[in-house]
Amino acid sequence: MLITLDFSELFPSLHITDRIDPHRSRMTLRVQLDHVDAACPACGARSARIHSHYWRSLADVPCFGRPLILLVRIRRFRCVNAACRQQTFAERPAVIARPRARHTDRLRALHYAVALALGGNAGARMTGTMAIPVGATTLLRRIREAVPDPAPEVRVLGVDDWAWRKGQNYGTILCDLERRRVIDLLPDRKAVTLAAWLRRHPGVEIIVRDRAGAYADGARQGAPRAVQVADRWHLLRNSGDALRGVLDHHHRHLTEAARVAAMSAPVETVANDNCADGADGVGMPSPNKAERRSLEARGQREARFEEAVRLRAQGMSIKAVARMLGVERKTVRRWLRAGRAPTWLHADRGRSILDPFRDYLETRWDAGYRNGAGLWREIRDRGFAGQDGVVKQWAARRRREDQLAKRTSPAKSSAKPAPPPTTRKAARMLMSEPDKLDAEERRFTTALLELSPPIAQAVDLAKAFSTMIKQGLAGQLDGWISAAEEGGFKGFARSLRQDVEAVHAALTLPWSTGPVEGQINRLKVVKRTMYGRAGFDLLRSRVMAAA
Repeated sequence: MLITLDFSELFPSLHITDRIDPHRSRMTLRVQLDHVDAACPACGARSARIHSHYWRSLADVPCFGRPLILLVRIRRFRCVNAACRQQTFAERPAVIARPRARHTDRLRALHYAVALALGGNAGARMTGTMAIPVGATTLLRRIREAVPDPAPEVRVLGVDDWAWRKGQNYGTILCDLERRRVIDLLPDRKAVTLAAWLRRHPGVEIIVRDRAGAYADGARQGAPRAVQVADRWHLLRNSGDALRGVLDHHHRHLTEAARVAAMSAPVETVANDNCADGADGVGMPSPNKAERRSLEARGQREARFEEAVRLRAQGMSIKAVARMLGVERKTVRRWLRAGRAPTWLHADRGRSILDPFRDYLETRWDAGYRNGAGLWREIRDRGFAGQDGVVKQWAARRRREDQLAKRTSPAKSSAKPAPPPTTRKAARMLMSEPDKLDAEERRFTTALLELSPPIAQAVDLAKAFSTMIKQGLAGQLDGWISAAEEGGFKGFARSLRQDVEAVHAALTLPWSTGPVEGQINRLKVVKRTMYGRAGFDLLRSRVMAAA
């Protein structure tokens, strides 16, 4: 089928289409360039003397829902320069495709866009539905082949770290806080890497960062004239960590305050707590999830055993009984010989790998520490080789035994020390307003502040610091640091004095790393869609494209 079409709007260099070959799976167009002559790549002399020609196959964007193949007629010319060593040369369709490429430039651009949006595997599935089938590796190669755009000039720079593999490998994300967009990614979070980047971008005037010392050193080395700003959220978090450190050093006061709060509770509340699980006040604690599964499995085994006994009494063979119940013949024979279904209770149930550490666990339990994971970490450091589930099950049994003891002896249980809250929860209660706490929490905080003057002093310092940060009271910074050095926040105060200029800037300037945290969430989404196939270069390209 001979057709002449004008492709001047689609490809300026393609003028004539000789043939259109329709197939079921694709469409092929036979085209040729409209140049009369061509320049020799060696000497530059233009020649119109045709030596021969060959066909070059190029995949193009789809047409009518089918893949399109361009068969371009490439002519070879004779060089008219007698002194040129290259006697013949082929014309180059530079405006259509690159040398030796199998895809047109606009199809490569489409591949690049799909790869940036979806990545390799997901992009390969999408291109199949778009009638431009291509492999995942090719899509990833399109990203690597692209020349990255230079990072734009930035005045206010936000710096934070992101985890390539949490706890092992970290990178650095750089954001333009004025435009709220990512401008670059760094492969690590070292001071040297950040300093080198800042030297290449001397226009940075303000650097907003967290409290990490590496970023402070990198900013000081790479941009010594830039103003460093500490992030306010990280300052508040550091003060909270300092308060929890004080509570850890006075854990005895937490236990005593919990006991005083329990003793000062109204009698009606204690009675209601004791009778919550039964009308007679002596209800057994409900089994946990693992115990419920064990009881259900035991019931199923007993039902199968009874059915096996009934079928055997009717004269059925052991093989037929096993087939009827869906179990092995050896299992049925063993059940019938034993006269009962197995309970899986070992004769040496009292022996456990936890036995050498029971005295230590009981001591910590009586002291009020009831966290199973925390107890496991403590005995692990003392040589325990088991998993944390063993200790958690022991803690669950001890907790149910304590509940049963309370119900069976209310008078005795009221005198038993109540377990104190964790340091994190205690810090949250101490920093909250009293009207936001329930009655039990208010009793605990009041008793704790009365029993421990160091904790009361630390809470006053933490509240004053929170007010200073939230209201931007920069004039109170030096006085607060001096008071904290004399109080319970010596380490935190020392770190603030070493970074006092950045902390002062945080109280006077409006910048923070909040927009950077949002960009880190976007980075995590992009990273998790890559299925671990790609490296840092592909991640950087995709994040920069998404920005």
